Amino acid sequence: MTLRGWRRFLNKALIIPQRYVLGVLGLFALANSFTMRVCLSMTIVQMVLHVAPSEHIVGGTCPDTNAPQSNSASSNVSVTFEGRERYDWDEATQGLLLSAFYYGYVITHLPGGLMAEKFGGKWTVGFGLLLTSVATVITPWAVTIGGATGLFIIRVIQGMGEGPVTPAFVLLLARWAPPAERSRFGAMIFGGAQIGNVFGPYVSGILLADGGDWANVFYVFGGLGIIWFVFWALLCYNTPNTHPFISDEEKDFLNKNIIASGLHKKLDPVPFKALLRSAPLWVLIMAAIGHDWGYFSMITDLPKYFSDVLKFNIKETGLMSALPYIAMYIFSFVFASLCDLCVKKKWHSIGTGRKIYTTVSSSLPAIFIILASYSGCNRTAAVGLFIASMAFMGGFYSSVKINAMDIAPNYAGTCSAFVNGIAAISGIITPYLIGLLTPDQTIQQWRIAFWTIFAVLIGTNLVYVIWGSGEQQWWDDVDKYGYPPGWKHGPLKKREIPPDGEKKVVIPKHDHSPVAND
Repeated sequence: MTLRGWRRFLNKALIIPQRYVLGVLGLFALANSFTMRVCLSMTIVQMVLHVAPSEHIVGGTCPDTNAPQSNSASSNVSVTFEGRERYDWDEATQGLLLSAFYYGYVITHLPGGLMAEKFGGKWTVGFGLLLTSVATVITPWAVTIGGATGLFIIRVIQGMGEGPVTPAFVLLLARWAPPAERSRFGAMIFGGAQIGNVFGPYVSGILLADGGDWANVFYVFGGLGIIWFVFWALLCYNTPNTHPFISDEEKDFLNKNIIASGLHKKLDPVPFKALLRSAPLWVLIMAAIGHDWGYFSMITDLPKYFSDVLKFNIKETGLMSALPYIAMYIFSFVFASLCDLCVKKKWHSIGTGRKIYTTVSSSLPAIFIILASYSGCNRTAAVGLFIASMAFMGGFYSSVKINAMDIAPNYAGTCSAFVNGIAAISGIITPYLIGLLTPDQTIQQWRIAFWTIFAVLIGTNLVYVIWGSGEQQWWDDVDKYGYPPGWKHGPLKKREIPPDGEKKVVIPKHDHSPVAND
C-alpha cells in the first residue's frame, strides 16, 4: 500500500480525534520531562555522604522513629552501590546542583518559543525532550568523570532541552484546542507534570530502597523519554491542516473554531515593541513568578523536608512526596472542567475564569503551606496539609498556564516563553534561598522559608486579580484590531508594495472591525 493509501486508511479507520492523540502524547511528554527534572531531588540523598545529623539541635527536628532504616549517617554509610562512590558535597553544593537544571531551562525559553513559531511546535518539543532524555541517560557517566562539575553541566543541558517545551506546547494548543476546550487540554497536557511528580519520587524511592544503584533512576527515566520520542515523531503534527490522516470533520471543526491565524496564513515577525509594552503580559509574568516560587519550592525541597525534618526513610519519602501531586493532578481536571463549563455557558468570561483559578491556585495553597509548617512533628497533619495545598495548585492549569494563548493566540509561543522563562528564575533562586534559610534543617528555619513562599504567592495573586486580562491583545492581530489611540512607536507590520508600485498602507481601526487598505 502506498503512503497516500495508508493515510486514507488511517483517516477512515481512526475514530479518536487527532487533537486528543496530541493531548495524550503531550501528557506523557510532560510526565516524563518532570520525572527527569525531579529525580535528582531523590537520588542526591543516596549520592552524598551524610555527616552529623541535625537532631543535635534540641527541638529543632522531629524524633527519628525509623532508626534502622533512616537516612542517618551510620545507616547510609554502611550501604554499598555496586562500587559507586559517594560524594562529599556540602549543603551549598547540593543546593547549586538542584538549581542547575533551571540555568539551562531559563535561557532556552525565548529561543524555544521563536523556534516553535518559525518551525512548528512538533519538532521543537520532540528534539528538546530527546536532548534531555539522552542527557539523563548519560548522567551517571558525567558524574563519574566530572563529579559535581560534571553533574552541574549535564543538568544545565537537561534544562536547555526542556526550556522550549512549555512555549511550544502553548503554541500547539493555540493551533489545536478550541477556546471552549482549552482548560481541559491545558489540564491534560500540563497536568502531566503532576504524573511526573508522582512517579518520579515514587519510582525513585523503589529503585533506591535497600541499597539500589542510584544510576538506575537516570537510566529508566531517560530511556522512557527516548521511547516517547518515536511515537511523537510518527503521530503528531504542527497544525490540523498539515496532519496527513486527520478526519475532514475534525479539520473543518478546528478551522472554524480556532482563531489563531497561524492556521491560515504566514505570521508577521513577532511584534516585540508592542509585546514588551503590554501590561497584561507583564501582569501574567508576575502571577507566574508567584506560582513557580511556590511550586518549584515544593517539587525541589519537599523531599528534603520529609526526610530531614519529619524523618521519613527513603522509600517513605518517595511515597509521601508523590501524594500531593496525585491530588494536584486530579483537581486540575476538576477545576478545568468547571472552568470550561462556566465559559461555555457564559456564566463568566474567560478573563474572570483565569482570575478565579489563579486565586484558587495561589492564595489557598499559601494558607495550607503555612498551616503545615505549624503542624510540627504531626506527620499525618503535615502530609495532609501539603496534599491540600498542592490540590488547589491544580487550578494553575486553568489560569496562568494557558492565559498566554488567550491574550496572544498567534504569538502564544513567544509570550509563553517570556512568561515561563522569566518565572522559571524562581527555580534558580528558591533552592539556594531555602538552603540559606534552613542551614540546620530545623522546623523553625523551615517555617521562615514557608512564610516567604506565602508572601510571594499572595502578593503576585493580588496583582493579577487587579490587572490581569483574558482578552486577545491588539498587537496580536493588527489587521483585526488596528492600532490603539496614542500609539507612537511605529507600525508593527511591514508595508507591502503591490505590483503596480503603489504603497499599501494599513489604516488604524479602533472598533475591532477589519482593517481597510488603500
